[in-house]
Amino acid sequence: MRELIRRVDAATPPERDRAVDALRAFAILGVVLGHWMVTALVADSGTVRATSPLQYQPHLVPLTWAFQTLAVFFLVGGQMGARGHASARARGVTYRQWLGARMARLFRPVAAVLVVWTLAAGAMLASGVGLTTLHSLLKLVLSPLWFLLVFAALTAATPLVARLHPLWPLAIVLHVDLLRFGLGGPAWLGWINLAAGWLVPYCLGAAWARGGLRGRMTGWVLLLGGGTVTAGLVLFGGYPAAMVGVPGAAISNLNPPTLAAVTFGLAQCGAALLLLGPLRRALARPPVWAVVTLLNASAMTVFLWHQTAMMAVTSTALRLSGPLPGLHTVPDGPAWLAARLAWLPVFAAALLVCRAAFGTYEHARPRPGGRVVREGRPGRAVGQARKRAGAVRRG
Repeated sequence: MRELIRRVDAATPPERDRAVDALRAFAILGVVLGHWMVTALVADSGTVRATSPLQYQPHLVPLTWAFQTLAVFFLVGGQMGARGHASARARGVTYRQWLGARMARLFRPVAAVLVVWTLAAGAMLASGVGLTTLHSLLKLVLSPLWFLLVFAALTAATPLVARLHPLWPLAIVLHVDLLRFGLGGPAWLGWINLAAGWLVPYCLGAAWARGGLRGRMTGWVLLLGGGTVTAGLVLFGGYPAAMVGVPGAAISNLNPPTLAAVTFGLAQCGAALLLLGPLRRALARPPVWAVVTLLNASAMTVFLWHQTAMMAVTSTALRLSGPLPGLHTVPDGPAWLAARLAWLPVFAAALLVCRAAFGTYEHARPRPGGRVVREGRPGRAVGQARKRAGAVRRG
């Protein structure tokens, strides 16, 4: 392990901003833990249905403020996309080549998920699993893919939006919500915000790549301004306090994004910028940096398979022991929350199994002479370090 840590640290270029990778890892972990905490699969009369503890325990809404971290991911995505495109142009790489490489890294692991779940769905139907149960499971697996489609579209538009000021898409979100909620416009208008809403933090990230967003004042303005506006929208504007969808709620802040979700995302982006200094100091320690690097190396695998890991534990436990607290019971009290916290390490262990089985789909075969570390992925260096560390242990 010491050898692995040393080689990962040595393989990192000195000019690399390690805090950017840490923010990306934080965003992925927030999504994973958020899904595991606010998703409950209730076993009832031979079927399994998905529900949320937020429906039964509204006091858990603050959990969504901590774990709904998509804005940070789009902030980092905009920064890395703009910087990567500028670097590719400087090296003479065409837009088509640059985009093809990025899309392959995004959708290669998606193909593995779709194949596995197509086979699993067929097997479940053949074994007599009901359509209600199958629908609940497939919805949990496939619904996060909307995020990848939006992220891919914004990535493809990077040359066009890299210099777009974030206030322009923010103004679109404002007018869409004004038409929907203030003037009684059709609900479908909200889907315009699916692109415009996430374009706001993506444009912030692109501005960061150009050398903007410097100084702590920018972070404080975003944090305090975004937080204040979000509080006003929730308290006086009729927006829900939960930053994720709640079954049965009339309005969802996330599906599609509302103005409250976007301003909350701005506050998160401000907090992320304020954390850059402390993160850089912490990540100067090789063990901390190695953990962040290894997590980023499997970020897509973790994102795509974390719901499968939770469902695998849930279904296995149901077959072996019957309904268990925190897994199959209605999430209507503190006992469920305590039991769910105890299950999180089991979910994590199942996710590690998924990572071992499907992690190879996240990376293309390294080319001879390729760069050691690129865009948040340790690539060839980490693989070589693992092999050498294993040789040291065997020796």
